Amino acid sequence: MDKRVETPSTRENETVIPGRFANFRNYLSHDRNLLRLLGITLAIFAVMSALKPELFLTVRNFSSMSFQFPEYGILAVGMMLTMITGGIDLSMVGIANLSAILASLVLTRLIPESAAGGTVGLFILAAVALSILTGVACGLLNGIFIARIGITPILATLGTMQLFTGIAIVLTKGAAIYGFPDAFIWIGNGSVWGIPVPLLIFAVIAALFALILNQTAYGNKAYLLGTNATAARFSGIHNARVLLWTYALSGLLSALAGLIMVARTNSAKADYGTSYTLQAILIAVLGGVNPNGGFGTIAGVSLAILSLQFLSSGFNMLRFSNFFKQFIWGAVLILVMVINYYSNKKRSRSTD
Repeated sequence: MDKRVETPSTRENETVIPGRFANFRNYLSHDRNLLRLLGITLAIFAVMSALKPELFLTVRNFSSMSFQFPEYGILAVGMMLTMITGGIDLSMVGIANLSAILASLVLTRLIPESAAGGTVGLFILAAVALSILTGVACGLLNGIFIARIGITPILATLGTMQLFTGIAIVLTKGAAIYGFPDAFIWIGNGSVWGIPVPLLIFAVIAALFALILNQTAYGNKAYLLGTNATAARFSGIHNARVLLWTYALSGLLSALAGLIMVARTNSAKADYGTSYTLQAILIAVLGGVNPNGGFGTIAGVSLAILSLQFLSSGFNMLRFSNFFKQFIWGAVLILVMVINYYSNKKRSRSTD
């Protein structure tokens, strides 16, 4: 019998070189939800391209989408973090609006009319810092209610959502705040080398949190906590500390999304983006995040964002009303959860 002798060179030829081309395929085969979602995204793109090619397949449309989806895309990343730990954050839009309103008050009421460019820049930095600190503080408040007091995440964040929205209404008396410096508006409407600034911010956030979840101790602890909180505790993980970090990060991302919303629209209001909570949840679930905790990927969430943005843009071109879109988002969310339930049930039977 001809017996082949394995050497380092043959091992390299067999695993390293082909592996460079097979890694992505192996990753997709391991995460079937990601493969299914990739197919859905391509199908939606193809359908919308066929229905309205003169409107959908244009540089203007793709540019518009690149400015729009980072807002709720960043919120979806924050929602994914809380879901990975087995929780949820319904207060993200409330945090986004409150932090954005505080930044808006700094930009519209504290900057002197005679301020020079450098002075205006300092006020913008102060407004951004205040917004981020507000988001983190609100997130920590959620974390304290959930991790320290023991309130169920859905109830805790439902209550704080009303609290943060109420504070925002008191500060603005229900009116919109507008008229920001051009340098601040550039954050939501500017481009760098032809790439929209909001898209660049989202890309950096997505890459950063992919690294955090996959390469840091916090990421491992968050996944284990969502999978089995009791096992995580007996493994020496400080569950309360992980939850505090998670909701603080969720608040931080909410504040960043709020800043982009305000900069893009040149206005801030207490009830802006009320539909974004549902969209963030839908994106997370569609992206394969387990609502019960323990699983979720940035890649899946990013594909889900593209799917919904293609669908939303197509609906606008087909002149569907916002009320109909709300119905579609709710129906898709229920459908995805049902499909995931039976897929997980079938998978668990096959492994038994």
